[in-house]
Amino acid sequence: MTDEQEWMRVDPDAPAREPVDLRTDRPHSARMYDCYLGGKTNYPADREAVGKVLAANPTVIIAARANRAWMNRVVRYLAEREGVRQFLDIGTGIPTSPNLHEIVQGVAPEARVVYADNDPIVLAHAQALLRSTPEGRTAYLDADVRDPRRILTAPELLRTLDLDRPVALSMAALLHFVPDDQGAQDIVKTLVDALAPGSFLVLSHATGDFAPEEWARTVETYRASGTDAQVRSREEVARFFDGLELLAPGVVMPHQWRLDVDASPLVLQDAEVSGWVGVARKP
Repeated sequence: MTDEQEWMRVDPDAPAREPVDLRTDRPHSARMYDCYLGGKTNYPADREAVGKVLAANPTVIIAARANRAWMNRVVRYLAEREGVRQFLDIGTGIPTSPNLHEIVQGVAPEARVVYADNDPIVLAHAQALLRSTPEGRTAYLDADVRDPRRILTAPELLRTLDLDRPVALSMAALLHFVPDDQGAQDIVKTLVDALAPGSFLVLSHATGDFAPEEWARTVETYRASGTDAQVRSREEVARFFDGLELLAPGVVMPHQWRLDVDASPLVLQDAEVSGWVGVARKP
């Protein structure tokens, strides 16, 4: 076995993947986010849409990068200080190193991670998400967050995670693409209800609380490109954590959450970041 084969513990029971239509002629939210992060997995249609978003709200690129830095801190915190060894990351996005499994398996090589996304571009690059340590395991699930029961009963998930033990459910920068009329609150409740006590909900969300006009234009721009979008207030984001025990410091801005965890101080204005984040434990 080569070093690369030893490192790539791909699910042996996963079905062969069909060719993926990337639809590169139209903008895609995952590729747009990749562009904000300085990635290269994007196309002219995506870059054109990003240009329109940044014309409407230049701080979106700062918000995206602050969110990514926050997510990295959170999963490291959960692996190091809370002992979490199972992670379910919904709305994974295009692989961007360090990916979630690289961070948590760097702390605990035996950690197990399931990624879930319904974006064709993510599916096309899913192999990068399947490079697990020999002690752990990763899996990729092609599924839509709007069908949470499909996620919870998927063979890829059930072969990888033990839902009778704590799981960290990550929904980072996802729910602002799920408007109220698509049942965002019920989706989160269905997923959390299926998890064992001691599990965690990790969630971040764009807000218009600090720059309402700019974020109203941002939402309009995304909708014009064919992507559903909705920003929410701090109170609305906090409702996703109903019935759970919020970890300190509560629902805060990404650049304010636990900067003691593997991070350099960030000098950012709230209006530049315009997001709410939180981490909560299921009692």
